[in-house]
Amino acid sequence: METSVYNPYHVAQSQFDKIAASLELDEGICQILRQPMREYQFTIPIRMDNGAVKVFNGFRVQHNDARGPAKGGIRFHPMETLDTVRALAMWMTWKCSVVNIPLGGGKGGIICDPHHLSLREQEQICRGWVRQIAKNIGPVCDVPAPDVMTNGQHMLWMLDEYETIHGGRYPGVITGKPVGMGGSLGRTEATGYGVIYVLREALKELGISHTNTASIQGFGNVARYAAELFIQMGGTVISIACWDQADKTAYTYRKKEGINLDQLCSISDRFGGIDKNRARDLGYEVLAGGAWIEQDVDILLPAALENQINRETVKNISKTVKIIAEGANGPTTPEADEVLKQRKIFVIPDFLANAGGVTCSYFEQVQSNTNYFWEKEEVFSKLDTKMTSAFASVYDLACQKKLYMRDAAYTIAINRVAQAVRQRGWA
Repeated sequence: METSVYNPYHVAQSQFDKIAASLELDEGICQILRQPMREYQFTIPIRMDNGAVKVFNGFRVQHNDARGPAKGGIRFHPMETLDTVRALAMWMTWKCSVVNIPLGGGKGGIICDPHHLSLREQEQICRGWVRQIAKNIGPVCDVPAPDVMTNGQHMLWMLDEYETIHGGRYPGVITGKPVGMGGSLGRTEATGYGVIYVLREALKELGISHTNTASIQGFGNVARYAAELFIQMGGTVISIACWDQADKTAYTYRKKEGINLDQLCSISDRFGGIDKNRARDLGYEVLAGGAWIEQDVDILLPAALENQINRETVKNISKTVKIIAEGANGPTTPEADEVLKQRKIFVIPDFLANAGGVTCSYFEQVQSNTNYFWEKEEVFSKLDTKMTSAFASVYDLACQKKLYMRDAAYTIAINRVAQAVRQRGWA
C-alpha cells in the first residue's frame, strides 16, 4: 500500500510549478525560483542550567531577494525541519510580492521546545543563533522576525547580540521588537487584523452579511486578533481549537451561542493553550482537536500550523461553509484544494490572507531605519489600504481569468518576482 508523507517544500514547489507552466516562464527563471538562493545550517552549543552542554540545530533559508532583502520569521519548534523552513521561505517570497512590498522571502528555525527551557537558556539559544548567522543577515540583506513560539523578547536578545558583534545600532535588522525598543505599534494585531480585512472584502464581493459564524484553529496572536476584529465586525466565533501542552494533544472549545474572547484569554497560557477544566466550568464544550473543522459555520479560519486541511480532514467540512480564510501558512494540501474547488468554497489563500504580519514588519523596518514612529491608527490605516488593494488585485484577476483565488494570487506574486529576476539580468 502506498503511503505519502506530507512535505511542505514539495507542496510549495508543486504550487510554483503549476503557475510557472501557466505563465510559460523560462526554464532558467524556474530553476532560480523553485529553490532557495542560499541555505544555512549550523549547530548552537548551549550550557544548560544544570551545567551540561546541549547542542541545538539552527537554520536560515533565503529563498529570493530579487525584489528586496529577505524577510521572514524565526521559529522555535521541536519538530522543525529544513524542508519546512524552505517551504516557508518560498511562501514568504510570494507573500511579500502579492502585497507589493519591496522584500523577498526568508525563514529561520531552531529545533527546540521553549516549554522546557528556562528564560536564560532561551536567551542563550537566541544569541547563539545570531552568532552563527551574523554575517549573513542585516537591514539590507535579510531581516528576521518572530514566528511560532518566539516573541518580541527573543527578537530583542537577537538584536542586542547582532549590535554587539557589529559594534553599532541597527534597529532595522530585526522586526517584531517590543514597542519602545524599535517595535511598531499594531504589530501584535497585524496578522490577525489583516486576515479580517481581506475577509471583509470577500464578504462584500460575495454579497454575504457580516453577521456570520466562524470556527478558528489556533489561539496564538493570529487567531486571537482575527477573532477580536471578526467579532467587532458583527460576526460570531463558535469554536476555538488549540494545543494542550499538558496532555500533548489538541482540543476544540465550543460555545454555540458564541465564545467570550476575553474570558478565554483569561484562562490561557502564554503559548495559546486553554485550561480545559476552567473552560468546562465556564460552559464550554471540550471536543476533540479536529472538531473545529466539522462545525456548521459560514467561515473556517485555520490560524495555526500547516497541513490542517488535507485529503482526510477536508471530508469533514460542513456544507454550510462558504469561505476559508487561511491565517496559517500552508494549511491546505493540494489534494484538499481540489475538493474545495469542486465544492466552490471561496478560499482566501494563506500568503494573501496572513500577509498583514509581514506588511506591518515592513512598516516597522521603515520606522526603525528612519527613527520616526507612527501612531497605531496610522499603522492600521496603512495596513488596511495595503491588504484591501492586494485582495482587489487578486480577486479582479480571478474573475477576469476565471481562476481559483490561490492560482490568481500565485500568478500575480510569481510574475512580479520573475520580472524582477529578468530586470536584474539573472536570467
